Amino acid sequence: MLRIEDLHVKIGDREVLNGINLHIAENETFILFGPNGSGKTTLLMTLMGFGNYEITGGRILFRGHDITHAPIYERARLGIGMSFQRPPTIHGLKTRHLVRMCARGRDLDVEGLAQKVNMDEFLERDINAGFSGGEIKRSELLQLMAQQPYLLLFDEPESGVDLENMKLIGTTVREVLSGGIEPRPETSMKQQRVRKRPVSGLIITHTGYILEYVNADRGQVLYNGHLCCEANPRDILDHISQYGYQECVRCLN
Repeated sequence: MLRIEDLHVKIGDREVLNGINLHIAENETFILFGPNGSGKTTLLMTLMGFGNYEITGGRILFRGHDITHAPIYERARLGIGMSFQRPPTIHGLKTRHLVRMCARGRDLDVEGLAQKVNMDEFLERDINAGFSGGEIKRSELLQLMAQQPYLLLFDEPESGVDLENMKLIGTTVREVLSGGIEPRPETSMKQQRVRKRPVSGLIITHTGYILEYVNADRGQVLYNGHLCCEANPRDILDHISQYGYQECVRCLN
């Protein structure tokens, strides 16, 4: 699904990512840990193709396509979707319209999808305008369900989410990563079909709460722009909880 080879990325004059090598197979979920400022969000933003992130070496392959220097819209069309840690407010654009744009002309039951994440009352509101942290995350998930990407990038899905919203967000992330259910017009829930397609995920987490809901396959720590300590995600989380990130320095030396 995704292969990153010796990736080097700069922001301004500072090199943030130093020789990242990472592969994610089809139907695999990868968890990325790391302290603040280690380059985690930079990696996701680079994968999505945002500006201000200068690739100075290496390449990014997605489903056999070299997307190292591809624009954002091309990556989205190929099937990469992202849930941001702090997405912007967009005045003048209704949530319903953005969800339809994400569907790219496919016949989609917007109300049915919105009900799955308790967003049906938000469809006529401007994107993220006055939304709480949990409502923003649910809106992001609604957009991803409409887009149906092959690769999902989640930047701290637990950030700003209370415990009540965490269960809904966690179970929805799990469902989206499994291919999900696509509500279609004029069909009951029993008639909706389970979609079987290759879906992979790359999830950044600080707290590890998402691991209570998502069956993650592999994990690593990103520390000072370097990947280290590949292991079972729960084992990594336990180790970080007990010893902190300083133990990761030994893996880099």
